[in-house]
Amino acid sequence: MYYRPRDGHNLPHNPFNAIVSPRPIGWISTRASSGHENLAPYSFFNAVAYVPPQVMFASIGSKDTLRNLRETGEFCVNLVGADQIAVMNASSAAFEFEEDEFTQSGALRAPCREIACSRVEDAPASLECKMTQIVQLAGKDNHVVFGEVVGIHIRPDLIVDGRFDVVKARMLSRLGYRDYAEVTKVFELTRPND
Repeated sequence: MYYRPRDGHNLPHNPFNAIVSPRPIGWISTRASSGHENLAPYSFFNAVAYVPPQVMFASIGSKDTLRNLRETGEFCVNLVGADQIAVMNASSAAFEFEEDEFTQSGALRAPCREIACSRVEDAPASLECKMTQIVQLAGKDNHVVFGEVVGIHIRPDLIVDGRFDVVKARMLSRLGYRDYAEVTKVFELTRPND
């Protein structure tokens, strides 16, 4: 099968998200200058640089997260483990700006150290970030947010033999359609020049 996206795919559902998968979920927490907190999952998320460590996430639509970022320039990426599936999904509902997704979804709240917003206390890991830029993409209302990671929280029970254990964390990833996957098995592969 071949198709040009502008011409359509003639399938019952768009395959693009399923093709570009799995994708880690960035469960982004922010705080407005007024103090209202927001927590929302984004499946267009990833790390983009090591030194300094940097991440990105994309927002389709001008959501509360973007509004808060434009006011404060700070966000926290909470990674999602299988234990957080129900709470993460509940936080994706369309709440009013003044409503707190931590409270509405039942997410456990903990303070960040380097930035003013909260983080998800039982997330496998959380990355405190200072926004570096928002890039407007082609399309109606597409944005990419880049940030420098200035603080990292790791659940202590997930450090095994000095390494972050993604299987023990049961890291969750987004596939296409309404599909998700849980990391249950890993293998190591040495590069030819290692």
